[in-house]
Amino acid sequence: MYIPDLYKDENPESIRAFLNQNSFGILINQTNGKLWATHIPMELDVNSEGKEILHGHISKLNPQAEGFRQDDKILAVFSGPHSYISSSWYDHENVPTWNYTAVHVYGKIKIVDEAAAIEQLKKLVDKYEANSENPVRVENLSTKTMREARGIFGFEIEIEEIQAVKKLSQNRDNHNYTNIISELQKTENAQSIAVAEEMSKCRK
Repeated sequence: MYIPDLYKDENPESIRAFLNQNSFGILINQTNGKLWATHIPMELDVNSEGKEILHGHISKLNPQAEGFRQDDKILAVFSGPHSYISSSWYDHENVPTWNYTAVHVYGKIKIVDEAAAIEQLKKLVDKYEANSENPVRVENLSTKTMREARGIFGFEIEIEEIQAVKKLSQNRDNHNYTNIISELQKTENAQSIAVAEEMSKCRK
């Protein structure tokens, strides 16, 4: 994606944290000459060779799965908080804009066997059930329920390239930057407030 140098995030730790916090993404590939996209969780992990990967699954009924071939190229897109930025928040005339964070992951996909797909499911469920009052565990689900797992393709994405952007008004002076944060916090919009929090972390 196009990223002006000012907005590039090239900090590996920052990118890992982003992917862990915003793991619901869009998996994009080409199937039968047509671009396909599916909205799914994809978790950052490390494979047996110590390489960082993304893993996830899609339904075998999803036509996109027909395009999965060993080492096929894919794109996974992850979005963070975003918000409109009004130019009325500046102390000078300028154009409105949009602040946002996002990560694009490019790589090669590999279909995994059923046992590996179940292990991926366990990790996914454990992560999101961690704060539940009565956490569900895949190991405790009945054989009947687990038959549904046969209807999915588990996959791994070998990461080849990551592009990350943080467009958070870095081009503004401290006065205007602080005012943007203040105005975002007044909106009572969750996305806008999250952008304000990200901006506060970037310039202390």
